[in-house]
Amino acid sequence: MEITPYAPPNDPLEILHEDHEIVVVNKPSGLLSVPGRGEHLTDCLISRVQAVFPQALLVHRLDRDTSGVMVFGLTPHAQRSLSMQFEKRTSKKSYIARVDGRIAEKTGTVDLPLIVDWPNRPRQMVDHENGKEAITNWRVLKASDAETRVRLTPKTGRSHQLRVHMLALGHVILGDPLYATGAAADHPRLMLHSEELRINHPESGKGMSFRAKTPF
Repeated sequence: MEITPYAPPNDPLEILHEDHEIVVVNKPSGLLSVPGRGEHLTDCLISRVQAVFPQALLVHRLDRDTSGVMVFGLTPHAQRSLSMQFEKRTSKKSYIARVDGRIAEKTGTVDLPLIVDWPNRPRQMVDHENGKEAITNWRVLKASDAETRVRLTPKTGRSHQLRVHMLALGHVILGDPLYATGAAADHPRLMLHSEELRINHPESGKGMSFRAKTPF
């Protein structure tokens, strides 16, 4: 499977929130969340965050080509608390995507189980027998004959979930280096952005919402 060469952007670290328990940042598109295998894949968001907050701990990831809100724990307690919120699905994530073609309906849900497509990894695929549960709610924000802007709210957090679910709907995310072909692939980046993340603060338990404006 051909993957585009790794050329991470040099954008300065954009911090959306920091306190003694957590730090929230806006990840740029094209930057790995964690290091990949090999020297050339060491530059990643967590290493950039740890350059400023050496104690930062990973809680969740975004795909290399997806931009948007990511939270890191600054204490082991915060990491455990946040990881549990992601695991129990009490954290809420909202994404914006531009997809190919016009989606006729206004809202809907994709409920299709996913599994890694081993011969073509890192691609994922729908597998009704062996796949893990994956559910995405979607709502159209704006549509033309060429493309549709949608808000995606995943109920589960499978790898490439939003990308494969939109593909399964017949509306691949524009600029997707793995799943889009032809004109749909011909965009400067993957048109997928994590716009909002809602969590409960690890110490106070207070509900907090963090947003990063969609750059496309």
